[in-house]
Amino acid sequence: MAAAASYDREDGGGGGGGGGAQRGSRDAYDPNYVPDSVKTFVTHLYRHIRDKNVYEIHQMYEGGFQRLSDRLFRDAPWPSAEAVAPYCDGDHVFLLLYRELWYRHAYARLSPLTASHRAESWANYCDLFSVVLHGVVNMQLPNQWLWDMVDEFVYQFQSFCQYRAKLKSKTEDELQQLKQFDTAWNVYGVLNYLQALVEKSMIAQILEREKEGLEQFTATDGYDYEGGSNVLKVLGYYSMIGLLRIHCLLGDYHTGLKCLAPIDLNQQGVYTIVIGSHISTIYHYGFANLMMRRYVDAIREFNKILLYIVKYKQYHQKSPQYDQILKKNEQMYALLAICLSLCPQHSLIDENVSTQLKEKYNDKMTKMQRFDDESYAAYDELFSYACPKFITPSPPVLDQPLTNYNQDAYRLQLKLFLYEVKQQQLLSGIRNYLKLYSTITIAKLAQYMEVDEATLRSILMTYKHKMHAVDNNGKIVSSTDFDFYIKEDVIHVAESKPIKRHGDYFLRQILKFEEMIGELEKVQFD
Repeated sequence: MAAAASYDREDGGGGGGGGGAQRGSRDAYDPNYVPDSVKTFVTHLYRHIRDKNVYEIHQMYEGGFQRLSDRLFRDAPWPSAEAVAPYCDGDHVFLLLYRELWYRHAYARLSPLTASHRAESWANYCDLFSVVLHGVVNMQLPNQWLWDMVDEFVYQFQSFCQYRAKLKSKTEDELQQLKQFDTAWNVYGVLNYLQALVEKSMIAQILEREKEGLEQFTATDGYDYEGGSNVLKVLGYYSMIGLLRIHCLLGDYHTGLKCLAPIDLNQQGVYTIVIGSHISTIYHYGFANLMMRRYVDAIREFNKILLYIVKYKQYHQKSPQYDQILKKNEQMYALLAICLSLCPQHSLIDENVSTQLKEKYNDKMTKMQRFDDESYAAYDELFSYACPKFITPSPPVLDQPLTNYNQDAYRLQLKLFLYEVKQQQLLSGIRNYLKLYSTITIAKLAQYMEVDEATLRSILMTYKHKMHAVDNNGKIVSSTDFDFYIKEDVIHVAESKPIKRHGDYFLRQILKFEEMIGELEKVQFD
């Protein structure tokens, strides 16, 4: 199920294959035909939602829907909402949820989708979120479903922006549909719905009160055990992550991080319960910090999530999300390689993560330490592989000659990133010299670097500027593992000594031996 809400699929991509579809193929699809197994599925799902049986809802959502999709609807849509209405008493809210699943399945399995289908899905999300915001929703849904809802909402917005930006290959009919549905997936509408969910749920205040011990939101995993509903609160919570993701796609990293600020990433939270939410949060948080030169924050969080994946990915091998977990894992290693090349803070990296990083990107990281075109190309390659699929949110002007502009936002972000890299490459030489000395005169260092003293002072000031960033609280923080100051034309270098974590080493060895003992105990002796 969650594969249908994966992170960065291509338009209409998803996990569909051929064969085995309802009545043989998509051509024979009858929206009003409801197989018996679907009647049973809808009837039971509706009953469990009405009874607030979260465990059974989760089983049907994660398992039943996926199995039926694979067996009956591999390359065909599910029956229409109107056709299944008799099996859920025509319940309006349930049918909105059913349509949300219907369109998500269509995005994942049926390609390509028309502008009309995309606009219909947008209208359904508007209706669904309006009911949550303005109605009385008395139900409990699994966190996985609520996360997938927000994740898919953002994905479909991203997909629509990419779709309408590829104008060259559009037929006259497709262009007419774009004109007809020009208000669908409007960027302000998307942002407004997510922001409204955050504000109406009062999730920021709930998380603030939780710090004072007045709330139990995280302790209950967001569920309401007193007969209420978790839908608005958890949608509001996940909408903060959705806003971070959208602002990253738009290149507004400061606003994205501001949206995420109520969630404390140093603590376990509801975002860590669902693996897709956990990975998406840290990926976009780390990327935003990388683009804002807050390399230390990015390195710390990438290290934590990559270590988590190393330890726990084996438990997700049967999950529909497994391929996406592996893809994001590879992208985050690439981003970590970039961060460590620009800001060598290897003391922040766990031994297991460091080993994996060397296996994957040791050659490229060696190249990125140099000053030549090959180094520049390595940065370009890793950024292009690991960055989000940036979007241009403004609709196209259809009266002018038609061109594709779906790559424009990506090219702009790449250009800005490589401009920053070029500036920092000029500074890496100074770092190598300063690491060798505790004190050195400006004249001597200028001689080594083959520049005059005035130019060296300018380089030193630039280095100071580039190795500092402003954090979320407006405080200036350093990204380097050493500092320096100039007194009477002498540079004094103060290197911070890394703290040796003996405890971590012993814990790793204890865990390793416990695993070995566990394996030995399984061995049967004759």
